Amino acid sequence: MVSKRRLSTSEDKENLTEDASKARKQPLSKKTKKSHVHNEVEENNSVFVKLLKTSGITLKTGESQNQLAVDQIVFQRKLFQTLRKHPSYPKIVEEFVSGLESYIEDQNSFRNCLLSCEHLQDEEASMGTSYCKSLIKLLLGIDILQPAIIKILFEKLPEFIFKNVNSDGLNMPRLIINQLKWLDRVVDSKDLTTKIMQLISIAPVYLQHDFVTSLPEILADSQHADVGKELSDLLTENTLLTVPILDVLSSLRLEPKLLTKVRQLVMGKLSSVMLDDLPMIIKFILHSITATDALEVISELRENLDLQHCILPSLLQASQSKLKNKGQTSSSGNQENSSQDCVILLFDVIKSAVRYEKIISEAWIKAIENTTSVSEHKILDLAMLFIIYSTNTQTKKYIERVLRNKIRSGCFQEQLLQSTFYIHYLVLKDICPSILSLAQSLLHSLDQSIILFGSLLYKYAFNFLDTYCQQEVIGALVTHICSGNEAEVDTALDVLLDLVVLNPSAMRLNAVFVKGILDYLDNMSPQQIRKLFYILSTLAFSKQHEASSHIQDDMHLVIRKQLSSTMFKYKLIGIIGAVTMAGIIAADRSRSSSLTPGRGDLSSEHCTQVTSLLQLVHSCSEQSPQASALYYDEFANLIQGRKLAPQVLEWAGQTIFNDFQDAFVVDICAVPEGDYPFPVKALYGLEDYDSCDGIAINLLPLLFSRDFVKDGGRLTSQESDQKLVSPLCLAPYFRLLRLCVDRQHNGNLEEIDGLLDCPIFLTDLEPGERLESMSVKERSFICSLIFLTLNWFREVVNAFCRQTLPEIKVKVLTRLKHIVELQQLLEKHLAVTPDYVPPLANFDLETSEVTPHTSTAVSAKIRIQGNLGRKRKADGNKTSSPDPLSKEDNSECDPAPSDRSQLEKEFRGKEEKTSVSLQNYHAFFRELDLEVFSILHCGLVAKFILDTEMHTEATEVVQLQPPELLFLLEDLVQKLENMLTPSVTRRVPFLKSKGNRNIGFSHLHQRSASEIAHSVVQLLSPMCNHLENIHNYFQCLTAKNHGVVDGPGIKGQEYHIMSSCYQRLLQILHGLFAWNGFFQPENINLLYSALEVLTNRLKPGEPDQALEELLSQSFHYLQNFHLSIPSFQCALYLIKLLMVILEKSTAPTQNKGKIASLARQFLFRVWPSGEKEKSGIPNDQLQALLSIYLEHTDSVLKAIEEIAGVGVPELINSPKEASSSTFPALTRHTFVIFFRVMMAELEKAVKGLQAGTAADSEQIHEEKLLYWNMAVRDFSILINLIKVFDSRPVLHVCLKYGRLFVEAFLKQCMPLLDFSFRKHREDVLSLLETFQLNTRLLHHLCGHSKIHQDTKLTKHVPLLKKTLELLVCRVKAMLILNNCREAFWLGNLKNRDLQGEEIISQNSQESTADESEDDTSSQVSKSKGTEDGEEDEASDGEKERESDDDSD
Repeated sequence: MVSKRRLSTSEDKENLTEDASKARKQPLSKKTKKSHVHNEVEENNSVFVKLLKTSGITLKTGESQNQLAVDQIVFQRKLFQTLRKHPSYPKIVEEFVSGLESYIEDQNSFRNCLLSCEHLQDEEASMGTSYCKSLIKLLLGIDILQPAIIKILFEKLPEFIFKNVNSDGLNMPRLIINQLKWLDRVVDSKDLTTKIMQLISIAPVYLQHDFVTSLPEILADSQHADVGKELSDLLTENTLLTVPILDVLSSLRLEPKLLTKVRQLVMGKLSSVMLDDLPMIIKFILHSITATDALEVISELRENLDLQHCILPSLLQASQSKLKNKGQTSSSGNQENSSQDCVILLFDVIKSAVRYEKIISEAWIKAIENTTSVSEHKILDLAMLFIIYSTNTQTKKYIERVLRNKIRSGCFQEQLLQSTFYIHYLVLKDICPSILSLAQSLLHSLDQSIILFGSLLYKYAFNFLDTYCQQEVIGALVTHICSGNEAEVDTALDVLLDLVVLNPSAMRLNAVFVKGILDYLDNMSPQQIRKLFYILSTLAFSKQHEASSHIQDDMHLVIRKQLSSTMFKYKLIGIIGAVTMAGIIAADRSRSSSLTPGRGDLSSEHCTQVTSLLQLVHSCSEQSPQASALYYDEFANLIQGRKLAPQVLEWAGQTIFNDFQDAFVVDICAVPEGDYPFPVKALYGLEDYDSCDGIAINLLPLLFSRDFVKDGGRLTSQESDQKLVSPLCLAPYFRLLRLCVDRQHNGNLEEIDGLLDCPIFLTDLEPGERLESMSVKERSFICSLIFLTLNWFREVVNAFCRQTLPEIKVKVLTRLKHIVELQQLLEKHLAVTPDYVPPLANFDLETSEVTPHTSTAVSAKIRIQGNLGRKRKADGNKTSSPDPLSKEDNSECDPAPSDRSQLEKEFRGKEEKTSVSLQNYHAFFRELDLEVFSILHCGLVAKFILDTEMHTEATEVVQLQPPELLFLLEDLVQKLENMLTPSVTRRVPFLKSKGNRNIGFSHLHQRSASEIAHSVVQLLSPMCNHLENIHNYFQCLTAKNHGVVDGPGIKGQEYHIMSSCYQRLLQILHGLFAWNGFFQPENINLLYSALEVLTNRLKPGEPDQALEELLSQSFHYLQNFHLSIPSFQCALYLIKLLMVILEKSTAPTQNKGKIASLARQFLFRVWPSGEKEKSGIPNDQLQALLSIYLEHTDSVLKAIEEIAGVGVPELINSPKEASSSTFPALTRHTFVIFFRVMMAELEKAVKGLQAGTAADSEQIHEEKLLYWNMAVRDFSILINLIKVFDSRPVLHVCLKYGRLFVEAFLKQCMPLLDFSFRKHREDVLSLLETFQLNTRLLHHLCGHSKIHQDTKLTKHVPLLKKTLELLVCRVKAMLILNNCREAFWLGNLKNRDLQGEEIISQNSQESTADESEDDTSSQVSKSKGTEDGEEDEASDGEKERESDDDSD
């Protein structure tokens, strides 16, 4: 209040001085009754004038100020004493007041009395006095005069209330009220309050505002409550006074109830008040908050405050024009500027409140956190989180946690964030650094949705905020890119890509920052290099070439420097950069010229620029097969993306076809002759050639010549003049050729269809008996031959898979069959060539990163020697990754790679001494395109065999066979796991090469996850056909075997292929529906489409069904397959698939029981045994299925009791290798799995049970007590099993979950026992007695762990013992609460091992009475009422004490 008083005093002084100066400048407007000469002394013989003169004031006439000859305090004291000591006191006071009243009848005299006096002291004395009060103010300071003068002032006020400002510029009512402010003492404060409130009620509005705001300076503290009530009443009557009244109420000391009442009143008006009044109203609301009601008030405030509707539409239009025309000033009138100022002022009020009031900031965050519905979240919520984040450093972690949770739950979506920036960009501009700091924090997350939100923060900050903020955004993104963190680099580059498209003009201004990234190319992956060069090329070769010429020069320098390097790592950067830049030059020109008529898409200048750049790349890479292959793949990707102008495509097409034919194609009759280690044969031809008019792929001779040169042989001068062709380039060059032909002829490949059926010059690849006698070099040669042939066939299938002619389809299916056969042969050869490193098929990663897992050292040595034929996938566009299949698959059926079938793997292991997994060679196979899976649509294809006269001689029916189906499904599984599985679940382990994850998926990464999901949805119908066919196969097989598990055919080859296909199909469906992208609004229709495919399998032709109905029908359709599940792996995937479908439903409870029932059936089934594991059930998969069963069953406790009480005893009584008859999966090997899951689920169940309260009904108490009795009984059964199964893993589980169960008992059960003890004494005692036996066994287990000195076990002992001690203390507290303290006593308990034998220690002799006390406690517990439970618990507590003594 002191500061406020000072401020107001100075303001009054300034106002008065200003008014006085104006008065002196302007002449009086009317004559008074008595004329005075200007600046003369008032000559009057009245008592009033005489006493004033005697006391030190000389009254002046006219415009002159009254003169004060003495100090103000001296004057007041003299006048008071004169009046007080006057003989006629108190009559003299009346005469003095009467004289004053007569004197101020003259308006000029009254004005002079209201204005400050002139001080007549010398300069030295007046130095300390800066301000002299007016005569009226001085007189009001005298107690005996104050009431009368106040009365006179209020009588004079009505004369001026309804008049305008005087001609002399003075506002008389305001001047009069100012006399009443800051009085040292108010004699009759109640009377003064009454008069001023009456005055407020009759005054005009403009004066009401002044009078109300003056109240805090006039009122005495005792009158605050009464005035507060009157003002609150006035608030309801006159809304025009809302702001001044709230301002005054904030300054008064009022009761909380009154403040709450006023706050509720104004809270209801928030939606209807003017924007100008809003800041003051919000300030009052926030000022009136207390710690107890903060959350409630803030929650109500955020519901009622909707700034989006307060801001004028014209302001929104102005902000929109600002967004569209960045850098231009939008024309907005005073109204828009006023609205903007009010919004900024409002947020300044809020900022001040949350900065200095911790309860307000925390309550606001909590209010947002408590909002659950997506639709209830507002723009204000995000804006407030940003503001609090910027003003309060203590809450940053809290805000980040809330924000992450909201993003994960879908409450904060892109539209809400965009609207926040759109509406409040002026406010957010001031906190731009904090927003960027928050975005940086979000980008460090592992959750993809949170990373996306962080990237959107960067994007909208750039688009909506000013130039300075844009520069900061680019700087932050460049920092992310140069950080080396793969996820951050990818996200930041994606943001820059979006900004280049959305706001190219602003990005060009910041291009110099982006250009600096060229110095950090070494640590980037090829895909990141592509993105960077795409960004820079787009900025450099835009319409404003002159402004971007420096970027072009730098890019050319970098590319030429990298291309000229002899290290492939740097040459790769140059190739990718050059091809990407060439595509941008052509694409930009073609787009800009598409609006103009005529053919010239690309000017001759730019066409020459593109062709010369590509020729430069070709010439710099032709000496290196890896570099050439990379160039071909990059060029092919450019053509595939339709990014080349027709002129460039035509130029490329003229040379590619002839070069390919010259390099790799020969006449079939010209069988090469030479000193080859194996006889050359034309194999795998699909046509019978009677003459020499056919062609063949010249593979073996090329491979031999390459190996010859590599091994150091010298070429003759004639040979050296010829261009050296590497077979490594065969597949990449063919891909470039077929894409070029495809684009030139709109998908028609008739020009090159001879390459589909032509043979290859190979040798006999069947190993036979000579395999063992071959040299290592010969074996490696054969392996390389098979790898190159496989990659040729894979590219051929990629090329012709979409052709519609039946003859072509048949040939494609035949090539698929050849791939499967060759993979089987390859496994045989690799098994006897362990140190072999294949020629690479993927070239867009460094050679050193790709080696078969089985030959790390040798392969590294060979790479150092410089093998020409080993380089990573160059299909050109992405880094790819052989992510292994899910963990569940690894145990029984090894996850097959995209390039081998499950059939070969499972059967080669039996036939050969050493089995080889082609999974380790995934990087050495060409990637299959997504279009290849259109083959899944193939049913029966008729192949017409024609005679010499082109008449149909025979018809052969061809269809997709199970081995080929399995080959395709395994590849699709890997693609889905790489693209649709969340990155968190497939995170690369520490110290593992980050590039390996994406090898072999370059083409896949050119597409978005949504595009992949859309393609798979298109395949759902044929996959359902295959799924139903396989289902029927197993149904028939089961019927044929009469349900016998190991009946005829179970061990057959066909059975295992079909089983693997079944599993892969379920994996694909699970991978699709588990994709988190379905939660995004743009993909909802895709989810509908996928569910409709499944639903139509049951009820075809029912369109436009609701989502819940689609989910229910799809669940029912998939559930029907459980009858034909052939393996435990398939069962687990089916359960997971059903759970994923169930999660998308809003009412999942109805089908939850069905999942538990299915899981129970699968656990009760006897499964065919696998080859690697006796049970045929991998441990991790068994644990997963058992957890699903216990999580979904209606009664966890009953299910646990059934397994532990029925299944385990059966196992104990069965032979060593046998299993439980009720639960066939329960064996001695899998017991620890069952035990771990049951203990974990039991602890989870009791932990989730709410602790009871005394206010609950008696029935609830009984139900909870019964539940805990069952839980303790289950716990007792499980704990006692360690006497039979005492292996180390079982004991570890017992120690870990035993402690957690006791902790849950303390927190959840003991409060229930506190108020149930009196009414259910026997039940409580029985519960405690049972639990005491369990804790005693846990105590024995602690002793056992210490005796065996097993660190894995002993690390749990201290925490367990502490928990057991807490239990004893808690039981004692319960007894004291129920007035049974005397029933608690302690005894000593010996340390024993698991068999009950005493553990001998140095303190054991001190515990001689232990067993007798045990017996006593046991007997007492049977005979006495209250005390037995306590004795039991006491002995339990003493166990810990004794154990502690022994450990010392």
